[in-house]
Amino acid sequence: MVTRGYSPEKRTEALIEALPYIQRFSEAIVVVKFGGNAMVDPDLSRTFAEDIVLLRSVGLRPVVVHGGGPQIGEQLSKVGKTTEFRNGLRVTDHETLDVARMVLVGKVGREIVGQINTHGAYAVGISGEDGGLITAEALDPDLGFVGRITDVNPNIVERLLAEDLTPVISSIGADGKGQSYNINADTIAGAIAGALGAEKVIYLTDTSGLLDDVDDVESLIARTSVEELKQKLDAGEIGGGMLPKLTSCVDALETGASSAHLLDGRIPHVLLLELFTDAGIGTMITKEPQQ
Repeated sequence: MVTRGYSPEKRTEALIEALPYIQRFSEAIVVVKFGGNAMVDPDLSRTFAEDIVLLRSVGLRPVVVHGGGPQIGEQLSKVGKTTEFRNGLRVTDHETLDVARMVLVGKVGREIVGQINTHGAYAVGISGEDGGLITAEALDPDLGFVGRITDVNPNIVERLLAEDLTPVISSIGADGKGQSYNINADTIAGAIAGALGAEKVIYLTDTSGLLDDVDDVESLIARTSVEELKQKLDAGEIGGGMLPKLTSCVDALETGASSAHLLDGRIPHVLLLELFTDAGIGTMITKEPQQ
């Protein structure tokens, strides 16, 4: 799909290869979790925005969910706070929560919306607090204001999609009393994908995908199933930042999404390579084992 510098013949071949996928995924909802290095690399942020606009332009309905771990960490350092992580989750006190909300909603979300909207008035920024989208409770007292999702009401997202707009969702939720919670963006992406019955939920990561051996980049698992993934999770074979991603994949597929994908967000236009080419890229997780 990436045709810059290619001959007219190669460009034509790329378009022909993409056509059946464009037809197949017309009107499909695709939830994309945007994070990692791609968020802090200006070139990757630009190509990500281009991909989202192209998906929308050819008939897909993208929904963006973003985190902002590096940006939150940078802002906390500026105010002299240290950060502790447990199982890939940031321990969040009152001050850290205020910083997270400020960074996610007021900075990162606005920047993503701005990048997309350089191509037209396509994107709208919201958080999980808006329209009762994400209801949450405390996940663990030891983690402070880190939230566990108790309910997803996708009405506000569906209304934006019906208006041909792209929701850009910050990973904050709230309980019934208005208490805000910092929620892992991977978890929110999976929950929203399940609630929307998304065709795909895609996680942009800082690795090539799920590795059978974390020390061997050649051990990429190109395709696996929910059941196989659950066996790995139950056996304790997955930890760190990959744990919430893969748990979220399982939750998404068990609650309504059709497939989940782990892609290397450091590759320009990786969304297009996955969705519109025969080879695909990264790891695909399906409900049933591959036949």
